[in-house]
Amino acid sequence: MNGDKSTGRWLVWPVPEALTRVGVPRGRLVIDGVMFTAVSGWTVVSAYVSGVFADWYGVLPPLGLGLAVAALCGYHRTTLANRLLPSVGLLGAVAGLGLAAHLAGAHVSATLLWIVASIAAMQRLPMPVALATVLLLSGGFVDADETGIVGAAVTTAAVLLTGYTVRLDAEARGAGFRLLAQERFAREAEAASAALAERARIAREIHDVLAHSLSAQMVHLEAARLQIEAGAERETILERVVAARSMAREGLAETRQALSALRGDMVPVEDYLRELAREDRAEVRVIGARRQLPAEASQAVRRVAQEALTNVRKHAPGARARLLLAYETGEVALEIRDSGAVGGPPGAAGLDGVSGVVEGAGLGASGSGYGLLGMRERAELLGGSLDAGPEGDGFAVRLRVPA
Repeated sequence: MNGDKSTGRWLVWPVPEALTRVGVPRGRLVIDGVMFTAVSGWTVVSAYVSGVFADWYGVLPPLGLGLAVAALCGYHRTTLANRLLPSVGLLGAVAGLGLAAHLAGAHVSATLLWIVASIAAMQRLPMPVALATVLLLSGGFVDADETGIVGAAVTTAAVLLTGYTVRLDAEARGAGFRLLAQERFAREAEAASAALAERARIAREIHDVLAHSLSAQMVHLEAARLQIEAGAERETILERVVAARSMAREGLAETRQALSALRGDMVPVEDYLRELAREDRAEVRVIGARRQLPAEASQAVRRVAQEALTNVRKHAPGARARLLLAYETGEVALEIRDSGAVGGPPGAAGLDGVSGVVEGAGLGASGSGYGLLGMRERAELLGGSLDAGPEGDGFAVRLRVPA
């Protein structure tokens, strides 16, 4: 309720959607209009047939009908606003017009006005008030019906059944609209949540691609600046500049790959791994039934493979790498192992790069700018895991993510 909440919690109005005509089929609107017109015509004709409105009194039936229609229109607005007292007052005006017709001798017209008022009460008022209204008007049915109590009882029962049926129909329609609105709200909330998640994913991709790469470039350029100020040899300075340029080129290439991945325009994971491994003459093996991977799982596999091969290239020169991609039930696994640096100690591949744990450098120390520490965090966010460490003469990186 709006204006009459203080009248008590027991006065429960129909839901707002049930008090409007929104969603009512056009055919139903036409039928309602025809029925209302027929009842209105019947009321006026019955008044004339009664013979009590002769001479200049003949203007009273149409005038009374106009007042009743105006009161019903006002009743529609006040009930829509849940204003109890004005609604009861307007309905009382319709009943009063019926009483005037009854006192004048137009009993059929009076009964029709009371029936309309009773059905309107059952349809739109709080149920206790509606029942009380019908109970009061049932006395008029008894007095106006020639068959007495039996006819009045039949009329009252028909009014209660018709009004309550119309009320249930309207409330069912209103409940449907409310469920539809709730579903629409839930979908909007889900879409907003998905948009936020997608923004977070894009931010993570951009960070993975650029953050460490740009910071490494800054380190090389700052070192070149210091060397210039210190008067270092040209070859030494040029080496730093070339390294920064190389990292910039790699960062640009990786940015393009990331954007392609975000657009969904990327080659299958197996093809990407083979292309990536071709540069290092690494061996690639794929087992399990191949399937389309989710975007984040696919990106995690690509990033870890690239990171691991970069570290093998930089920290285990001459080592042979093997990649194993396994499609398993509910997840995908990637393993990258290398044979160790030629002439180097066991596990040399990870001393300054991938492992870092052995020498305290951390998993994030890497050449390509992503860092397996970041990849481990990404795998954990996806519900997976990443392990890296020395194994035999070389180094092994194992990734598992749900897919």
